[in-house]
Amino acid sequence: MRIFMILFLIASLSYKNYAQPVAEDQFSPETVLVLPPGENNPRNSEGDFITLKNGRILYIFTHFTGNSYMDDAPAYIASRYSDDGGNTWSKEDTKIMQHEEGKNLMSVSLLRLKNDNIAMFYLRKNSTWDCIPFMRISKDEAKTWGEPIQCINEKGYFVVNNNRVIQLKSGRLLIPASKHEVKEGGEWDKASEMGRMVIYYSDDNGASWKKGGEVSNPDQAIHQEPGIVQLSNSNILMIIRTDRNAQYISYSKDHGLSWSPSVISNIHSPLSPASISQNPHRPGELVLVWNNNNGDNPTIKGKRTPLNIAVSDDDGNTWKKTKTLEENKSGSYCYTAIHFTENSILLAYFDWSTRQIVIKKLGKEWLNS
Repeated sequence: MRIFMILFLIASLSYKNYAQPVAEDQFSPETVLVLPPGENNPRNSEGDFITLKNGRILYIFTHFTGNSYMDDAPAYIASRYSDDGGNTWSKEDTKIMQHEEGKNLMSVSLLRLKNDNIAMFYLRKNSTWDCIPFMRISKDEAKTWGEPIQCINEKGYFVVNNNRVIQLKSGRLLIPASKHEVKEGGEWDKASEMGRMVIYYSDDNGASWKKGGEVSNPDQAIHQEPGIVQLSNSNILMIIRTDRNAQYISYSKDHGLSWSPSVISNIHSPLSPASISQNPHRPGELVLVWNNNNGDNPTIKGKRTPLNIAVSDDDGNTWKKTKTLEENKSGSYCYTAIHFTENSILLAYFDWSTRQIVIKKLGKEWLNS
């Protein structure tokens, strides 16, 4: 009996020392929502989050209809919501907006503006040569949306990814766009793949828009799908999808009016977009989500896998604590939205291999654990 009691005490002490529950802000990524395609819904595609004043988290994305899942196929903007910090989500899509001409709306960015309104940015895609970003404002916590405001008042094909529009400390709104030269009635070719990185800005909360600076491309690398973030010194960093097995970068010191020539970075990547954001839980820290794939592994060369996350505490000069979110060799992970809640981080991304959206939730301190 004495031996039994001693063993019981040892086991109890071991459990107390090694089996304590994980702290709320340190839990590893868990999948909280998957939005697969279905009947008359061949694709669910990338979107963005917003937290409402009542605590509800809204995720707004693109719901494709019909038989085609191509970027210019028919689609409308839909939403799901969570009332428990992202743990569970509503069961059905709610249609928010359909293109007036029945075409495609996609690549949503959501922002809580400094005047407390909510701005929703999205692309109106009419064809392979006509794609323009628009904005709508909600003054009632996303219950209704105002009339569309055209953000780029010229014809062309302008790509603005989801979760890309930012508002600077000064209040200026910045849209990073990739302009592609496609002749009306024509299709994309190698020349049109080469995008021009252009910034559009607003100093009146989106009521009017002006063209800012353009990034020069001395290496003549394919440039596509730029993303931006304001650094601790108030400069702006741009990351650019390229065909050089790495993201390229550029900087602005004047709030987007001019940009340094693009140069290759230390962020290894296939021809795939990366997402970058400030971490409000750790001021001065950046969070990066991307495909950490430099092409050395022939089984995944050029593929958008794995999906990784890392942090930087020196304004993106170096990245550390790289962790893996997805590693299926058949996966194709991209277009991530990064959203911070009180104790966690929500990540929503599109998987081209399954044409579905995945939302993961992770503890805010897991990145640095």
